Amino acid sequence: MEFVESCQLESVNITQYIQSAQIVLSCSPFDETLAFFTDRLGFRVDIVSPADDPAVVMISGHGLNIRLERNTGESIQSAGTIRLLLAHGSGLFANEITELFAPNGTKIQLVEATAKLVIPSVKQSFVVTKMNTDAQWVKGRAGMNYRDLIPGRQGGRFIASHIQIPNGGPVPDHVHYHDVRFQMIYVYKGWARLVYENQGYPFVLHAGDCVLQPPRIRHRVLESSGGLEVIEMACPAVHNTYIDHNIELPTANELPDYDYGGQRFVKYVAMEENAEWQPWRLPGFEFRDTGIAAATEDLAGVRIIRSNGDVKPQMCEHDAEFVFMFLLTGELSLLVKGRTIEKFTAGDTFVMPEKLSHAFVEWSEDVQLLEVSLPGTFATIYV
Repeated sequence: MEFVESCQLESVNITQYIQSAQIVLSCSPFDETLAFFTDRLGFRVDIVSPADDPAVVMISGHGLNIRLERNTGESIQSAGTIRLLLAHGSGLFANEITELFAPNGTKIQLVEATAKLVIPSVKQSFVVTKMNTDAQWVKGRAGMNYRDLIPGRQGGRFIASHIQIPNGGPVPDHVHYHDVRFQMIYVYKGWARLVYENQGYPFVLHAGDCVLQPPRIRHRVLESSGGLEVIEMACPAVHNTYIDHNIELPTANELPDYDYGGQRFVKYVAMEENAEWQPWRLPGFEFRDTGIAAATEDLAGVRIIRSNGDVKPQMCEHDAEFVFMFLLTGELSLLVKGRTIEKFTAGDTFVMPEKLSHAFVEWSEDVQLLEVSLPGTFATIYV
């Protein structure tokens, strides 16, 4: 059924297009309200968005679906708001019908349901974050502490988070998955025990290990050491985290080469003896490949970089969509054209945009970096 342009609001019949319904509640304080619904009233969490600093949490229980929105600033009347998700192609939005009001004042929001992942256009910029001066931690999903490593998010296209779990032991996590283009996790300090769909029994990631989490792969963090710290990178910056209440992990089948939207799961183990160091794209350094470029068909690359003993500063540029560096150990001095030399120590990061001339001009012998790039292979031009 298509609605003609002249249809009147009162005559619209939307019944056949409704897929689900949500009650929308504005929350302040947010964390206490969520705990009230889950701990005292028995609702369960279904979706969290975004994971690093939740602003929207979808909960369900007792026949209700509720959307909790953190202090949006919008004044919601005591009558409340009900959000109706409509099937794509209903024709309602062509007529600019976006909300209705019930006789009692309840607002009915009409929202087009879509499974399409929105990836904003990249807005490249040079970004620096310092561990000792810029660290601002917020409480995120499952009690984890998050530090934003890319303020501005490159136009919303990328997010990098430094995540902490201060206290060791079982992690109050659920089986969940992320609707993403790309996502990886690197263990910076400590260890974590995780389990992934189709990847066998739970395993432990130690400091220096990392995983590629393909789009929508179900997984769960089971346990961690005290002081666990990980670096998580994802594209796009804002994406949904879905709680899956129907699957149990580990799954019966072990399918290490399973295709998740053109990507395969990767577990990189730093202590593997057969891993080789190769010359890096800048002189004076070498790198170990994690295998993520191959598993993503070169969508992204993740490398561990260290000094090879030679100090050979060289100005250069690159043509990549995104290049992110996290200093794991040691010290490094970076010269960027038009700026003073910037000194980095462990925990500091920078994002280097394309066509910006730069050089590593000085570094300690123990320097090591984590490099994440999209694409996995790109050109470096010496200038």
